Amino acid sequence: MVSASLTFVILLVFGAIVGAVATSRVRSDFNRDLEEAAAHLVSKTRIVERPLSEPVVYSPDLQAVSLPNGATARVVNTSGLVLDEAPRRHLELGPPSAGVANVGVLTVATQPVFGPTDQVVGYIQYARSDSQVNSTVTRLWLFIVFGILGGTALAILGGVAVASRAMKPIAALTSTAREIAATGDTSKRLSRPSAEDEVAELTLTLQQMLTALDASRAEREAAMQKQREFVADASHELRTPLTSILANLELLEAQLGGVDYGEERELAESAVRSSQRMSRLVADLLILARSDAGQHRPKENLDLAEVVMGAAREITPSLGGRTLRTDCEQTPVLGNRDELHRLALNLLDNAVRYSPADAEISLATEWRRQDGSVVLEVADSGPGIPGPLRERVFERFVRGQNSSDTASSDGTGLGLAMVSAIAASHGGTVAAEESGELGGALIVVALPARDAQAVDELTVGRRID
Repeated sequence: MVSASLTFVILLVFGAIVGAVATSRVRSDFNRDLEEAAAHLVSKTRIVERPLSEPVVYSPDLQAVSLPNGATARVVNTSGLVLDEAPRRHLELGPPSAGVANVGVLTVATQPVFGPTDQVVGYIQYARSDSQVNSTVTRLWLFIVFGILGGTALAILGGVAVASRAMKPIAALTSTAREIAATGDTSKRLSRPSAEDEVAELTLTLQQMLTALDASRAEREAAMQKQREFVADASHELRTPLTSILANLELLEAQLGGVDYGEERELAESAVRSSQRMSRLVADLLILARSDAGQHRPKENLDLAEVVMGAAREITPSLGGRTLRTDCEQTPVLGNRDELHRLALNLLDNAVRYSPADAEISLATEWRRQDGSVVLEVADSGPGIPGPLRERVFERFVRGQNSSDTASSDGTGLGLAMVSAIAASHGGTVAAEESGELGGALIVVALPARDAQAVDELTVGRRID
């Protein structure tokens, strides 16, 4: 656009100068033609001298003279008296005065006629309408104006064409950059322009940067993969010695059950609790590490309701004064029994930890045949999860701040993170909502159903105190 504007200004100045010069030249040529015609008539004029009187001007026979383009010619004496005129139209040509003058729509060229003593004895006036000159000048200016506009339009079209051609490599770079930003694929190659110019140099530089980023990313991913595999392998290897330590400590605790071993028994009980906590932490880390490393345990066809009821029975000793209400229907899924059991157990354990001692906890499963999913819901009548924390509660090492008892001090901050990892490994989702029925927290896990075949609904509902 700047180039087109500059071209327009240049053409405008150039056109104004050319138009002014051409107009002046056209009018000058017209005036010269009139003067030459008047001078030609002067050359044919006779002057007769009379004694004791002024010389008499005898003009040529104007009626026989060819006067083109509607010209008018006449002979006047020094007093302005018209001696002859052709054609006789009695036009007003103004007082005789040597030179060219404009009288109305006429341009009049006046040439003096000199006598024998070089005195002016009369004048020849030759006049023509300047309409043709004005028409010529008008056409000239129209040609210049259209030339300026046409030149500007051509400059715009040419600039657009050149800019479009020049911007094609930039547009290709922009499109590729957006694709890389959207997909995160730094291994994509940039198409190099055919011309060796600044754009080609920029493309080469960007490609070198992408190559370096891709190499750095691959190196980082390899290191992260090795780290995940190490954590998974280390967690797996730690399970056996921890199980052995926990079994020995529990045996020692049983042997120190007598009255005489009060202090030793307390130490053994503390060691058992620490070992149990460490064992849970290692188990959690193992599941998360396997999820990060993309390692999935074998899956089988099973009933999610049966799995979560087993978790409910396991959590019963930890309920205290709380009430657990179950409402589970048959929900066929394809999954790993141990992982789904741990998912349900963690949700129930979380509800126990963050609800009052007399709270009510609800556990339910549902097969939603219309969208081909099964849903596990765990709700409680506790304080719930604050709105800003509902998105972050499934991150690792994020804990609530309003636990109901000291049991939360045994938590690792990985329970809900592990729930999210297990749900994701089974192709499902997990979300924290506000319980409409009990008023506390509501955790909803959605997993894909095993199949869509019709089965009898088995409602398992019982009260566990």
